[in-house]
Amino acid sequence: MFSNLAHMTTSSSRVRMSPESRREQLLELGTRLLATRTLDEISIELLAEEAGISRGLLYHYFHSLQEFHVAVVRRAVEDLYAITAPRDVGDPLEQLSVSLGAYVDFVSENYTGYVSLVRAASGSNEEIRKIYQDARRALTDRIFDIAGAEELATVGVVDSPATRLLTDGWAAMVEDVVMAWVTDPHGLSREELLNRLARALPAVVVA
Repeated sequence: MFSNLAHMTTSSSRVRMSPESRREQLLELGTRLLATRTLDEISIELLAEEAGISRGLLYHYFHSLQEFHVAVVRRAVEDLYAITAPRDVGDPLEQLSVSLGAYVDFVSENYTGYVSLVRAASGSNEEIRKIYQDARRALTDRIFDIAGAEELATVGVVDSPATRLLTDGWAAMVEDVVMAWVTDPHGLSREELLNRLARALPAVVVA
């Protein structure tokens, strides 16, 4: 989670590090900064100040600031995928609700960066758009892969191309609703939000 990453101090960043360790440090810094800043706000100057390095050193590990932004986005969606991993819950709707809860918490704690990521994915950067689309696909596919056909059948869901299409639409709706809910809950408690979003999936896909 972006905001839970340990803050790197100037003194520790001056310690001689291997190229792999320094690159990892910069990526962790980038994901931490993305919690409260947009991608455009993560500049060379800010990174140099936060990491205690010269501005030119970043280019030793990344060819450009854009390449660094892409790497940070990739790390962010990897974090999201790991954080929302299904728990050991038998009921498929309860399982979905738990994963949705982790997603809501992630967006709440990293709102500025997450909104920036979503907007960047609709922009001209093809790499970021592909990372975002692949992450969305992986998250929705996991619903079917983890639950399995028998468990899904208990709530009336049958895996098919049409069901996958409708699930993609449900995922887009969930993203829009959660981003709006974080700024204004509209009278919905977190528990009620999760319950309605989870139950909306079979309501959409069941014939």
